[in-house]
Amino acid sequence: MENKLSQCFIAVDDHEKALAFYRDALGLEVRNDVGFENMRWVTVASPSQPDVEIVLEPPLADPNASDADRQAVAELMAKGLLRGVIFRTDDVDATFEKVRATGADVLQEPMDQPYGVRDCAFRDPAGNMVRINQPK
Repeated sequence: MENKLSQCFIAVDDHEKALAFYRDALGLEVRNDVGFENMRWVTVASPSQPDVEIVLEPPLADPNASDADRQAVAELMAKGLLRGVIFRTDDVDATFEKVRATGADVLQEPMDQPYGVRDCAFRDPAGNMVRINQPK
């Protein structure tokens, strides 16, 4: 039996801004864009990884969530405290320049890390951290 990652979820509060980042800046392709009632889920993925997708979903999409829970998640997003994703590239410096040229919020310019990668970091428009690394 083999278990493989299929999807991960990132909370976004504005799908159009999220698409400008994940599709236009990072180069991911849109696989699905679904609206249901007052919600929208957009699935993006790397063309080179057909079996792994990122679902961009509204924060706390659970219809049973309380207003207090929704407010708490919105506050965490605003502070940038929700976890994001890490992408791997074969040229972190070129990727950094491409993403930075779109006006993305830079958290860290490319640097060599003691744990064996060269990486950089951005915040997406919702405040999620996105790291991009290149193995040394």
